[in-house]
Amino acid sequence: MQSILNHQQIEQKIMRLAHQIIENSFGESSIFLGGICGNGLVLAEKLKTIIEAEGRTEIILFEIIIDKENPLTHPIQLSIPEEMLAHAYVVLVDDVINSGKTMQYALTKILENSAKAIKTVALVDRMHRRFPIKADFVGLSLSTTLKERVEVFFEDQSSKAVLI
Repeated sequence: MQSILNHQQIEQKIMRLAHQIIENSFGESSIFLGGICGNGLVLAEKLKTIIEAEGRTEIILFEIIIDKENPLTHPIQLSIPEEMLAHAYVVLVDDVINSGKTMQYALTKILENSAKAIKTVALVDRMHRRFPIKADFVGLSLSTTLKERVEVFFEDQSSKAVLI
């Protein structure tokens, strides 16, 4: 297990990602931050805290509930009424993008409601795409082998990202 990001580096990257979202969404009255269940939601919560402190934009946080291994076996659900996403500025958030499968299926669900714009955010992008997903905002791009995987652990004072 090799450390790729320590707590301070993760906090710096989250701060930078939040500022990129603020800059990119200038003029929007509200932003819908959709965190993919698990660490995607944790990262979205952290981004929400920073964006709210920095700007005057209303942030609506919601969870995207998806079976990451088999997204077609269970319906993808949102923790807010789907109709709220019509004509909304949506930011789709996950901790790590690997093949792009989870983000692709989550994106498909969001596209069922004609959003105004959809942006994607990842703390770590592994660059092993099998699906046509591009992260608009990335904390760290990392080339790994297909056998390796990246795990992010969010903890109060000792968050870390490791290569396993």
